[in-house]
Amino acid sequence: MPIITYREAVRHALAEEIERDENVVLLGEEVGQFNGSYKVSEGLLEKYGPKRIVDTPISEAGFIGMGIGASMLGVRPVMELMFWSFYSVAFDQILNNAANVRYMSGGLINCPIVIRGPANGGTNVGATHSHTPENVLANHPGVKVVVPATPYDAKGLLKSAIRDNDPVFFLENTMLYGEKGEVPDGEYLIPLGQADVKREGTDLTIVTYGRCVLHSLKAAEILEKEHEISVEVVDLRSIRPLDIDTVLASVAKTHRVLIVEEQKPFASVATQLTYMIQSEAFDELDAPIKRLSTVDAPAIYSPPVEIEQLPNPQRVLKAALEVLA
Repeated sequence: MPIITYREAVRHALAEEIERDENVVLLGEEVGQFNGSYKVSEGLLEKYGPKRIVDTPISEAGFIGMGIGASMLGVRPVMELMFWSFYSVAFDQILNNAANVRYMSGGLINCPIVIRGPANGGTNVGATHSHTPENVLANHPGVKVVVPATPYDAKGLLKSAIRDNDPVFFLENTMLYGEKGEVPDGEYLIPLGQADVKREGTDLTIVTYGRCVLHSLKAAEILEKEHEISVEVVDLRSIRPLDIDTVLASVAKTHRVLIVEEQKPFASVATQLTYMIQSEAFDELDAPIKRLSTVDAPAIYSPPVEIEQLPNPQRVLKAALEVLA
């Protein structure tokens, strides 16, 4: 199986869907002539032309609003945000209009858009460019929120997202774009809302998603090698819809839970997961649920301090040992 980068996997998904469906278009700032801010769309303008790969003005409110309107008429726009931090400029379009149009029309009008781009800290770009808004997005009925961790998942989930008839918010990570993994050449789809057990274990369940999957897998290796502790790592992949059944099955096996997320702790994804686990599987727990989040402060600009603000393998290891104490 070919080994490619996360960046290439996203590009392959875009190219395959553009070729498969004449209604699929890519819009965003610098996606065409500049080959994308992170080179995800490199070569697509040359191959598919300016009607399918559309450079937009620097106005998220404008081009996302245009994409939503086009989607209601049958176009399937994929809209790239240079940073997901800029979603707030188009909050009304995304979370008031796109999220509600099917409901408000009695099911007569779909809004098959994908909004994608990086949502993460760790790149020292400061507090206004480092948001992880998956909890805010998922709070709105009518949308789907996807956060892939591997090249394989990025391609399969993006293809499913583009074919979905609801708004799908696809959160990538600039720190993952260069990560490599096996990705099939042929057609494959990963259903939205289906978690994946990335590592089997018996002593502790780590529930996580996005780049924190890599941190958790690294910590799990250390725990097994140095402490003879068997850790199961569950990658949610989708925040909404949420595959709680896979999480609960793992909890029933290990009886201890650590939730790892690159979110601020207040009203985070882990907050919802903690409630759902204790509500559905309280009797399975042999210890209180623990979570590890980003330290509760705006993204710190200092590179060495930001590393410690975010989850990292060492912080995951320490939290895991506390759950098992």
